[in-house]
Amino acid sequence: MYKMNLPGIFFCLGIYLAMLAACSPAEKSKGMAQKVIFDTDMGSDCDDVGALALLHSYADEGKADILACIYSSGTVPYGAGVTEAINIYYGRGEIPIGANQDAEVGDPVDKMSAEKLAKDQAAFGNTIVHNQDAADQTKLNRKILALQDDNSVDYITVGHTKGLYDLLMSEPDNNSPLNGKELIAKKVRRWIALGALNANNPQGHYIRDWNFFFNKTTPYTAYLVQHFPSDIVFVDAGSKVMTGASLKNTQAGNIVRTAYRDWLWNVEKKTIADQRPSWDLATVYYALEGTGEFLEDAGVGYLDFDVEKGCRWISDGNRTSQRFIMQKPNSDAAFAEYLNERISRQPGK
Repeated sequence: MYKMNLPGIFFCLGIYLAMLAACSPAEKSKGMAQKVIFDTDMGSDCDDVGALALLHSYADEGKADILACIYSSGTVPYGAGVTEAINIYYGRGEIPIGANQDAEVGDPVDKMSAEKLAKDQAAFGNTIVHNQDAADQTKLNRKILALQDDNSVDYITVGHTKGLYDLLMSEPDNNSPLNGKELIAKKVRRWIALGALNANNPQGHYIRDWNFFFNKTTPYTAYLVQHFPSDIVFVDAGSKVMTGASLKNTQAGNIVRTAYRDWLWNVEKKTIADQRPSWDLATVYYALEGTGEFLEDAGVGYLDFDVEKGCRWISDGNRTSQRFIMQKPNSDAAFAEYLNERISRQPGK
């Protein structure tokens, strides 16, 4: 039997402690990071940009492991390029990006000058400009999910639902022998969606919101709500939580600041100081923090979804696979302060 002498033990222990000290906080806690796929309609609104910036701030702390970004809109085919540029700014240009390869769904107006931003490769360093330069969204989703541990991934949608629908309906391929529904059931812990805004109302009114009912996404949302094989969380928060002003003093070349500036001027003839609501940021916040300080859980139930009338939330303690998250009363200012501080942080990498 081999016996190490005492000096040898201390020598090895010293090497181990030195290696541990050299690790960044993110590397030390990466084993605890929540794996996420971020699905966006980048360009339709600037809060998608803020949401991705917020997600990177959690990744800098080791709380989030961004497996992939999906741009599931196709009408304006430049959101994938902007997404890559943001990832590069935060030092994570290696994150794979998938995109919709057709023009079936999406906001038809380039409100954020996404084409201009994506084509400014000299400024932002992106190699993706057009959606066609990115991987097919379904192939990438399947490839990424097949490699993950069971029940380990949160799929976050802050835009349209076509990308997740296409994954659900996908057939087996060389990445996995499972079809889309089986693959999601095995690998995805929950779908966290910015959608069904104002659907949890005391009058029981049907509501049609932007993400779930506009830009030809309605039938895809309906099918997902009714057939998604894992848990679903609907997030309705951030409508009066104004963010963006904190970006004014960030470093030159910050594409997050540029995107907020361009959207606010193009759409509302406002400046970055006027800010923008934070629906998408609130959704990312929930994914990484739970209800935390600013959100509350309205409980379980189901989303009653009608493609013509809209959707409404029905509380039902016997239906436990869906839940509805809302913002706490009187939390707008504090929530905005928290989010503004995070999205204006210097990149951690």
